[in-house]
Amino acid sequence: MKCRKCGRPAVFNMRQHKLALCQVHYPEWFVAQTARAIEKYHMFTPDDRVLVAVSGGKDSLALWDVLLQLGYRADGLYIDLGIDDGVGYSAASRAKVEQFAAARANAHFTIVDIKAEYGETLPEAARRTRRGRGKPCSVCGLIKRHAMNRITRDGGYDVLATGHNLDDEAAVLFGNVLHWQTGYIARQAPVLPASGEGLARKVKPFCRFYERETAAYALITGIDYIYDECPYAVGATSIRHKGILNQMEEEAPGTKMQFYLGLLRARKEGLFRELAEEVELHPCANCGQLTSAPGLCTFCRLWREAPAP
Repeated sequence: MKCRKCGRPAVFNMRQHKLALCQVHYPEWFVAQTARAIEKYHMFTPDDRVLVAVSGGKDSLALWDVLLQLGYRADGLYIDLGIDDGVGYSAASRAKVEQFAAARANAHFTIVDIKAEYGETLPEAARRTRRGRGKPCSVCGLIKRHAMNRITRDGGYDVLATGHNLDDEAAVLFGNVLHWQTGYIARQAPVLPASGEGLARKVKPFCRFYERETAAYALITGIDYIYDECPYAVGATSIRHKGILNQMEEEAPGTKMQFYLGLLRARKEGLFRELAEEVELHPCANCGQLTSAPGLCTFCRLWREAPAP
C-alpha cells in the first residue's frame, strides 16, 4: 500500500477515511486535523493559556505534543493518585510525563500529589468511604475534576484540554443513549463552556480521532507512553461498550464517526437545548470551588467522611 501524497510505502491505513499515509505525511496530517478541529469548534486561540491534563498515556501526551508543535502556550498537569497495584502504576505513568517534558524545552508541567496534599492515596480514600466501596472510579473522577479545576483557576489558564478520542466519546454516548440519560447527552460536546466564575472552558481537540489514530501518531513520532490500562478499569462498562462499537466498526468502517457526528448535528439543530439542565452553583465553604451541594462540595466532604462500616 502506498502513501496517498507521495507514493512511498504507507505505514498507516485509515479505512474510514480511505486514506493511507507514510511515516512523514501521517504526522503532518494528524497535526493539521487537530488544528482544524480547534478552529472548527472554536476551542481556543493562540492568545489563550492552555492546561493539558496528562496521564502518561498515548492520547494525552500526543495532544500535548501537537499543541506545542502548533505553537500554543500549553502546559501539562499530572495528577498522582498513588495507585500502586503491585507494579507502581502511578509511578510509572508519572515517569512517562516527566520524560516527555524533559525532552522538550517548552514543556512545563505541574504535579498534584494526592497523598502529599490530602494525606491519602486514591485507593486509601476509596477503601475508607462509601462512595469508593467496590470500585474507586467515582472517587477517582471526583478527585481529578477538583484538581483540574483548581490548577486551571489558580494558574490563570483560559482552557483545560483533555485527550479524549472518538472511541471514548462514542462509548460515553452509547452508554448514555442505552439508559436515556438525556442530561448527559445534552452536555456532551467538543467544547464545554465555563459554567461559572472560576471554572475554565473544557475542550477535546482529539474528539474526531479514532484511538488507533492517536496510537499511530505516538508510535510514529516516538512518544514513549504507558501501555497499561489503569488496574481499576478492568470490567468497566465503558470498555464493554467500546468492544461492541469495535465490532460494529469492523463490519461498517466509519460507524463510530457517524454516531458521534450525528450527536453534534442534533446539538447544532437545537434538539437537546431543552434537555440541558440549569444548575445553581455557589462557592464551597471550604475550598471556594463552585458546587451545587449545600455548604461543602462533594470533594471536601470526601476527606471528612468517616470510615465506612
